[in-house]
Amino acid sequence: MTTPPLPGTGAASDVIIVGGGAAGLSLAHRLTAAGTHSVTVVEPPDGPPRPPERTWCYWDQGTGDFEEAITASWSRLRVHGSDGEAITLDPAPLRYHMLRSTRFEQLVHARLAEAPGTRVLRATAHAVRNVRDGAEVRCSTPDGGHLTLRGRHVFDSRPLRALPPARTALLQHFRGWFVRTREDRFDPAVADLMDFRVPQPRQGLAFGYVLPLAPDRALVEYTEFSRTPLTTEAYEAALGHYSREILRLGDFTVEDAEQGAIPMTDGRFPRRVGDAVFRIGTAGGATRPSTGYTFAAVQRQSRDIAAALRGGRAVVPAPHRWRSLAMDAVFLRALDTGRIDGPAFFTGLFRHLPGDRLLRFLDGGTTPWEDWTVGLHTPVGPMLRTALELPFLRRR
Repeated sequence: MTTPPLPGTGAASDVIIVGGGAAGLSLAHRLTAAGTHSVTVVEPPDGPPRPPERTWCYWDQGTGDFEEAITASWSRLRVHGSDGEAITLDPAPLRYHMLRSTRFEQLVHARLAEAPGTRVLRATAHAVRNVRDGAEVRCSTPDGGHLTLRGRHVFDSRPLRALPPARTALLQHFRGWFVRTREDRFDPAVADLMDFRVPQPRQGLAFGYVLPLAPDRALVEYTEFSRTPLTTEAYEAALGHYSREILRLGDFTVEDAEQGAIPMTDGRFPRRVGDAVFRIGTAGGATRPSTGYTFAAVQRQSRDIAAALRGGRAVVPAPHRWRSLAMDAVFLRALDTGRIDGPAFFTGLFRHLPGDRLLRFLDGGTTPWEDWTVGLHTPVGPMLRTALELPFLRRR
């Protein structure tokens, strides 16, 4: 049953969610589906504070709760080695899904509009702090006004101003083109997750990424795992080379573009920052350090939070197992130091492991025995040396 509102100078809810991206809206969806708490979602107004449209991908046995928002899905996945070898996997019963943030937001907003006790507020959140018996969020509205919201619990999904101290801190940074070709160039049944035929940087790794939307349309991306992002001009040059010289797309037009950077770090992300204030999404450690995938972990985190609140507890469970994070820390350090060859590392995993097991491993869903078998298909010596070194390294 919904608890009575808190007294205060501003509007009150049981739960305030700051940020209307994947993490914030997913949690709002889970809470309103249960119907046990009043919820306020604080989203940035239209304009510069609002992030541009983004693409999210994940794998699952079905389509999940957001089937209407899925742009495309694929039953087969492919990796190209540096030598040009193509490795194609059938990860059944899993499928790879693509969502665009605009369609996802429209779907969840429509559901929230029908949920009693739920509202979406367009405002800029400036401060979140604990107060007696709850927390408050201080906001400014698009018309220049100020508003203080009170809630029993606040879940903050805004990006952190600075990443936590870490032994290794890389970025997965990328730029992608939505292209339309004059002739059919793509197989809509196969997604290219990693194409290592692109030139490799001195440190880290680089790959192409192709998600076909139709025989003549696809999202084509250039991605690097390294310490610093490139300039837009450098991404454009890399994409042009990949599209024309490697994919040989012929005549094509770029209909849209996206660019971003995702943290890949073994830093420890605090999920509770006060008695009533919690961090969720990437800010709460939902991004998988070794891959950058976030959407599936956000769904797990949201379900766990909603279940805990229904049981009378306010917690944000860890979105990834400690075992997965430990293995990721070893991989990131080994890649950053150059002890392993990134393209050979990933190509070897795709070559030797069943598709469903590999995807479950990348999502942290494998057993300890399966993790052991995966480890045997990595460069054991460099990985073991790195694992022995990590406990003695400082987080900076």
